[in-house]
Formats: sequence, structure tokens, C-alpha cells
Amino acid sequence: MKCIIVDDEASARAIVLELCKAIPEMEVVAEFPNALEALKFLNHNTVDLIFLDIHMPKLTGVDFIETVNNPPKIVLTTSDKDFAIEAYAYEFIVDYLVKPITHERFQKCVAKLKNAFSQSASEGKESQLMQAEDEDLYINIDRRLIKLKFRDILLIEAQGDYIEIKTQHKRYRVHSTLKKIKEKLPQTRFLQIHRSFIINFTQIIDIQDNSVLIERSVIPISRSNRPELMQRLNLL
Repeated sequence: MKCIIVDDEASARAIVLELCKAIPEMEVVAEFPNALEALKFLNHNTVDLIFLDIHMPKLTGVDFIETVNNPPKIVLTTSDKDFAIEAYAYEFIVDYLVKPITHERFQKCVAKLKNAFSQSASEGKESQLMQAEDEDLYINIDRRLIKLKFRDILLIEAQGDYIEIKTQHKRYRVHSTLKKIKEKLPQTRFLQIHRSFIINFTQIIDIQDNSVLIERSVIPISRSNRPELMQRLNLL
């Protein structure tokens, strides 16, 4: 996770920097003695996390929070113990570290951060999947536009200048290429496993050797595509 440190005290920034260096997942990309410089940086850069001091001259940490657009996750650092309850009014504030920050307390903060980022990633995947469920594709058959739900498509096969789209109830032959249709399909559901086949991998019934079974169709898996398929599947 890319992070920045914003604190008017050089010694406080140095302590947080050293604590972050001990965490492999953390990369401190910049540090700032005031919130104004941090705001200028964020206008042209994105980060995952900000360690933010509350009490700073000119622009306080609270002012910074109210000013920054689309704030990332924030961990507040301060000597003020009484601000904790107010701090959690902002959903993007993950933790509140009271100075001097101990190694043990920082480790608990890291655990909270990992959990927060993991939850955000899960919510993002769930959102993508829900979106994929709702989206559909229109195909042109004899000058008619036919709507297909992504979830109903089982597989797509290249056949010369055409592709054949197989659904649970019907097959459709369309003048197109796998490359063109692949660009329109959600990656949360579809994967090309062979130069001639794209499959809805959520519909796989069985995998054996170098082929997959979808409904009653046996589709070959190329050696180069097999690792990605294995990575996509929820293996036990």
C-alpha cells in the first residue's frame, strides 16, 4: 500500500517512517511538513493511505480532511486523546494513533488496515459481480437486435469469420470475432481458455486433464491459458 506522512514535526515523521519500513506491504512515497504541500501532491498523485497529524499550523488535519477530494484510508496521529470519538465520524479513518506511537500499537494499526483494505477489495469484487449479473449484450441476427444476459451465456466459439454463442437454451451465429466480443465481456465471469473458445467459467461442471465440461460441451484448454483459469477458480 502506497502511503504518505503528513506532520509538522520532523521527529514524528521519522518515527512513522521507521515503523512503516518494518512492514513489507507499506511503501512511503512522500512525507510533508504541512497539509498544504500534501494537498498539492494529491492533486497529481494517488495513494492508498495517509498518516495525518491533526494539530498543524495554517491547515489542520481536520481542515485537510474536509478539503481533500476522494480521500484514501487515513490514520490520524496526534497527542490529543480527546479527539478519538470525533475522528471516527469519517468512514475513511481507519485508526487513531496517540503519540508517542509504540511498536505494539502500530502493529495493531497495521492489522486494522489490512482488514479494511481486504474488506474494500471484497466489496469491490462483489460489486463487479453484481454489475456483471445485471449487464447484457445485444447481438445482430438477421437485422434484429437480440438481448443476451451475460449470466446466460455458456461459451463462445470462433468459427472462421463468425462466432457461435451458446446459451442455456439456444445457439446464435454472429459475424464477429472472439477479440471483439472479448472486449465487451466482464472479466469477473468470462475467460478465453483456447484460441477458439471463450467460456463462462462460473458454468464449469468438471475439469479433466486439458479440457473443461460446460453443460454437455467439452472445451479444450490451451497450455498457456490453464494457469489463469486455475487462478480464477475458487479451489479448496
